[in-house]
Amino acid sequence: MTTVTHQPRVIWNAARAFVVMAEAPYYQDFAEQVRRRLGPDVHDALSTTRERLLDNQVRTGGDRRVADIERGAWRVRLEELLRSRPDLADVLLELSTTVLRY
Repeated sequence: MTTVTHQPRVIWNAARAFVVMAEAPYYQDFAEQVRRRLGPDVHDALSTTRERLLDNQVRTGGDRRVADIERGAWRVRLEELLRSRPDLADVLLELSTTVLRY
């Protein structure tokens, strides 16, 4: 049986997962997996997302628009990543399901 990967769904689920994990108590473990599997550039972007979200929490008490903007930015970033490296779709799928384990 052939499995078809629906890349837009993988990208969107991963974008949502990255933003959730950026604020989660399990961030360090997740960030290390991202660094190991996707590289330092993606890890640095995740760190920047975490800083923005935590800063937003302090300044506004958690204005949801900031998380929405971050999810959108991750969707674009991950789409570009898969455009150049389609082999990473399974990695993104695995990382997005990590959220369910925590």
